[in-house]
Amino acid sequence: MEHFPKKITKTILSRTDNLLEVREFVSDAARQFGFADEDVANIVLAVDEACTNIIKHAYQYAPDKEISISIHRNNGAFEVKIIDEGKNFNPTELRAPDLRQNLSEHRRGGLGVYLMKKLMDKVEYNFASGRKNEVSLTKYLTKRSMPVRK
Repeated sequence: MEHFPKKITKTILSRTDNLLEVREFVSDAARQFGFADEDVANIVLAVDEACTNIIKHAYQYAPDKEISISIHRNNGAFEVKIIDEGKNFNPTELRAPDLRQNLSEHRRGGLGVYLMKKLMDKVEYNFASGRKNEVSLTKYLTKRSMPVRK
């Protein structure tokens, strides 16, 4: 963790084929920060869900819009901030998903925000000046979340 810069940033265009690049960026950073494989996978999945929601809902699949992903280190906190300039999203208007119904009806989608909240320690939505939306996903590095050394 000591060699990890305080902040690293990547900007992509809003196309689903750019999500692999985001997953690799986040995965490499989370590993360098000191997370074990399970936590790395959880962080990557949460960020992937957030970016997918931006592509689908904020930008409505427009392929030429920017998504900015920045990773911040603050003591034991690994924070991923994702910024877009798309349609606003109000998380308070979102109902909790009915997981039984989703499974019984074989429904796809609708679990992104739920997953982000389950996989990360903190999820916050902010609306920056102008038309910028920001979702902040935080995971704390604890002894439990570090790889076992042999």
